[in-house]
Order: sequence, then structure tokens, then C-alpha cells
Amino acid sequence: MKGLPALFRKIARQHILVIGDVMLDHYIWGDATRISPEAPVPVVDIARDTWTAGGAANVALNLAALGARCTVAGFIGPDEAGARLTQILQEKGITPLSTPGTGATILKTRVLVQHQQLCRLDRESPQGHYAISGAQATALFGDAIRQADAVILSDYAKGILSDELVARVTKLARAAGKLVALDPKPKRKLAFRDLDLITPNKREALQLAGLEPMPHAPFPAAEVCKRLHRLYGTRNLVVTMGEDGMLLSRGGKVTKTIPTAAREVFDVSGAGDTALAALVLALTAGASLETAAHFSNAASGVVVGKLGTATVTPAELMAYVAHES
Repeated sequence: MKGLPALFRKIARQHILVIGDVMLDHYIWGDATRISPEAPVPVVDIARDTWTAGGAANVALNLAALGARCTVAGFIGPDEAGARLTQILQEKGITPLSTPGTGATILKTRVLVQHQQLCRLDRESPQGHYAISGAQATALFGDAIRQADAVILSDYAKGILSDELVARVTKLARAAGKLVALDPKPKRKLAFRDLDLITPNKREALQLAGLEPMPHAPFPAAEVCKRLHRLYGTRNLVVTMGEDGMLLSRGGKVTKTIPTAAREVFDVSGAGDTALAALVLALTAGASLETAAHFSNAASGVVVGKLGTATVTPAELMAYVAHES
């Protein structure tokens, strides 16, 4: 990619607002060399614990790592996980904006044995505990939207994003002339329209289009793009295709397919967050959709080569691109 230093200079001037399901990712690292006498399960000898921001908060981490300013809005409870998540965000220069709710901070604990995930333990409240009304959205996000250069809606189907909230935020962003992007989770069946960008993966794109996946059949790119444009009126569509790279679409038509940039895939955790953050930053900085997709593809290529939820810095990305060219 040419012009990376100039793009990063523009990115450093951007301020992005992320609204969505924030969570704390907890990793337990250890080894297992014996089976428990109590049940046929491994006994894990714990070596260390690490914590990082997950979900929508990981999108914020990726934005900050790439050099942008960021505010992240989501439910952060008055509990130990919430305090730790707030600290992680603030240490990265991210402004946390806690939304109303009565639940627990969403916490995902992963147990890793010799760098392989053994199991995941989730702690969260029912979706209703995190819901925000349209009136609350206006009061909470009105000023933040006007002060931002773009708004990212990061849906992990935990309850923050609703049809009413998405519609209200979209209306506020449109009135302020801000780019709006959504990373959708089709199982929530959110009603949305008139967004600048959506970034489903291959499976999610099929679900949004109302198509069944066909084993061993090629991905129906043209039909998916046509249907998603008709149903949602999104200006730009980027489908992350895993090992098949990225599919780009404007106006319901396929415009480009970009091969994956990943040299090796160690862990795909959070790769979608990286792709979304990089896409929005590049577009907000004035890049074309194709240039933004190449930038995003390279950023994801770095992240999947790391273990666990990870981010990429400008220095890492420029070194990666230099090695590929």
C-alpha cells in the first residue's frame, strides 16, 4: 500500500464514537498434565491471568492502537469487572461512556492450555438489563455524535443495540453529517437502513440476505450484494470472507474481491473488530472503499497472527506491508 504514513497522519486527527456491547475478556493461562480423579476432565495448573477489553470495547482498543481518539459507550457495571474494564480503556486513552442498566458487566473467561483454548466461561445478565430507550439515546449520545467524525455500532447481541436505538443514532448522525457503520449480528434481526457501511462475515451476510448456506457451493456474491442493498439500502458493504479475503460492494453490485493478507492464522478472536475499526478510520480519513479495504485487510492479517484478542499499531502495520511488497 502506498501512502500509509500520510493515511496514518489523517487517522490521528479522527475521533470515533463506538456504541455497543462492551465486555471484559479474561484469559487464564496454564498447563494440564493430568486428569482429575473426581471426573474425566483435565486439571489445569494456572500460570497467570490476563485481562483485555472485548466486544465493542475491543473495537475501541483497535481504533486507539491505530492512532485515533475514541469514545466507547456501553454498559459498565459497578462491579470488579467494570472497574477493571474502565481502567483498561482509560490506560489506552479511550473515554468510556457508561450507559444505564441493571446487570453485570459482561465477562468472558477463556482457559488456555499450551496456547489452545480449553473452554470459555461467560458471565452476563439477560438482554433486558442492558436495553436503552430512544429518548435515553438522544440524551446520552447527541453531543458525542456531534463531536465525533464517525459512529460505529458494534452489535454482539447482548442487548444494548435495539431497532429504536439504531434508528435514533442513525438519525442523529445523519443530521450531524457523520459516517455510520454497523457490524451486525443477524440473530438479533435488527432493523436498520441508510447506513454508510456494514461489515458482516460470510455466514452473517447469508443470514441477512435470507439465504441458506449450501455446502461445497460457491458463495453467491452477486445475489447477496443485491439482496442486502435492496433490504437495507447500505451505501457500502464489506463482507469479511476469512481465508477468501474481502468482498466489496456498492449500490448492490460486487465491485472487488481482495485476497486475504494473512501470512499465518493463529487466532481469529477479534479479527472482525480490527477489520471494522480499520475500515472506518480509513474511510473517515478520506480513503476510497478499495483503499480502506486493503488497509483493513492488512490490519486483520497482523492480528490473526497473534494469540488472543489483539490489536495492531501503525509501526506493526507498516512493517507488515513492507514485508509483503
